[in-house]
Amino acid sequence: MAAPDDQPLFDRVDGVEFFARLVERFYAGVVEDPVLAPLYPPDDIEGARARLTWFLVQYWGGPTTYSDHRGHPRLRMRHAPFAIGEAERDAWLRHMGAAVDEAAAAGEVGPDDRDRLMAYFEMAAGHMVNVAG
Repeated sequence: MAAPDDQPLFDRVDGVEFFARLVERFYAGVVEDPVLAPLYPPDDIEGARARLTWFLVQYWGGPTTYSDHRGHPRLRMRHAPFAIGEAERDAWLRHMGAAVDEAAAAGEVGPDDRDRLMAYFEMAAGHMVNVAG
């Protein structure tokens, strides 16, 4: 058996299904959040779920479906049309942190991978901030 650092996270978890559950948990909070919900067009919430799922799958070592359909992720550019400040970043991290914690509590991800996920999400969320205040 490969050591965790030698094996992509995608292979250590339940593959696509893990990321789909993580994203489902995340969006359950987002659609009810007064800060974040307005940033997500209601007629494209399913599209947003699919894009985030496939991005995470690819980022963590799974199939390249995201890039095959959308090209390079260019996350900052794709998020530029949305005003993202500290409140939006913090709300996003709160919901993603809750989703990751639920996955850890369910035994879907171990403590080291939980920490890896959160370190990435904290970095990425901070990088998306595009307005002061």
